[in-house]
Amino acid sequence: MPMVFKFRMLSDENDNFVRDFELLSDTSLLHFHQFILRTLRYQECMASFFTADGEWQRRREFTLMDMGDSGPDAPAPMDSVMLRDVLQGLHDRLIWLFDIFTDRAYYLEFIDASEPVPGRSYPAVVFEHAPAPDQFDPELNEDEGSIFEQMMGDYSDFDGDDSYDDEY
Repeated sequence: MPMVFKFRMLSDENDNFVRDFELLSDTSLLHFHQFILRTLRYQECMASFFTADGEWQRRREFTLMDMGDSGPDAPAPMDSVMLRDVLQGLHDRLIWLFDIFTDRAYYLEFIDASEPVPGRSYPAVVFEHAPAPDQFDPELNEDEGSIFEQMMGDYSDFDGDDSYDDEY
């Protein structure tokens, strides 16, 4: 029985944007790509997935179509690769490059694995915050600061308060 893989998706264009997805481990990268397009309400586009290291450096590429290359470093077609084939453990990373001409991408981290919930359909969006960046014009993106900055704004009363004494 396949496992449920949970991913967190972030954007470097809008620090507020967050999506958490749950997908079955036997989902192909092509189906993941199509799910992302539907979820973000993007039009079909030439895209690639990449595995990434801890510093988000691109490693292996997975493309929409077979590029006809062979060899160990050749890109593999998305329809032939399942999530379970590219993820070795929690916190593995993927990059979804959706604009190859301007190098625009989303960053996905594998954050949890669990048993499927009976009656729940997959794939699913389980958390979302802020609108997705515009697919075609990055200048239209909302950038209202980061979630961290918004959350920490409640604690701004402590800024510059030298009279606070932490000794009892």
